[in-house]
Amino acid sequence: MNAPSLPQIPPTGTHALTLPGGTVLWLLPQRAVVWPAARMAFVADVHFGKAASFRRAGQPVPHGTTADNLARLDAVLAATGAQHLVFLGDFLHARSGAEAPLWAQLRPWRERHAGIRMTLVRGNHDLLAGDPPAALAIDLTDEPWQPVEGAEVLACHHPLAMAGSTVLAGHLHPTVTLYGLARDAARLPCFAFTPGLLVLPAFGAFTGTSSQSMAPQARRLAVVGDRVVEVRPSGESD
Repeated sequence: MNAPSLPQIPPTGTHALTLPGGTVLWLLPQRAVVWPAARMAFVADVHFGKAASFRRAGQPVPHGTTADNLARLDAVLAATGAQHLVFLGDFLHARSGAEAPLWAQLRPWRERHAGIRMTLVRGNHDLLAGDPPAALAIDLTDEPWQPVEGAEVLACHHPLAMAGSTVLAGHLHPTVTLYGLARDAARLPCFAFTPGLLVLPAFGAFTGTSSQSMAPQARRLAVVGDRVVEVRPSGESD
């Protein structure tokens, strides 16, 4: 870890999570995790090209999801000063959506962030969709990947159990339902943490979610507007 660490005051709305070995992670309401000591930001399941894939299949889905994803990635980098952005799998959704219009948006975005290292830990969708083009200058690796040699954090796409480490993963698209006094309910993306595993919510603007994928004992940290809030398993806020 040669680069200086980020300021130790996390952005507003962030939940600071201390791992068993003492590593501090920031859980951001932008659905990202920041490792300040390593100057790294992690996002999972962006699924670039998903909307285009659905449109090619004749489904009437909205335009603009790629621009939304890129704007929120910009916000993560601007808010944290991270110098290394790690995609925890499913960068691309399908080969049918990985076409010229997508690259026409991604290339200038990558050029604007030319000084930031980017790494993709391949997920199941990436294996089918193929790797992003070399012009995007994204390092490619398979899981599990150790971002910092000797550290307790491992980067994966699937929620693997790795003894002695805390795995950062995606794939499950976790969500939690909060219930109001008027019998109303809100289904919100969340982080799910159990010792040894932190599952990130899906970052992509056009992705599904699952409320059945978390272990019963998992701590649920919901993205509620512009903050991350820990909630009880029943869905009631602490």
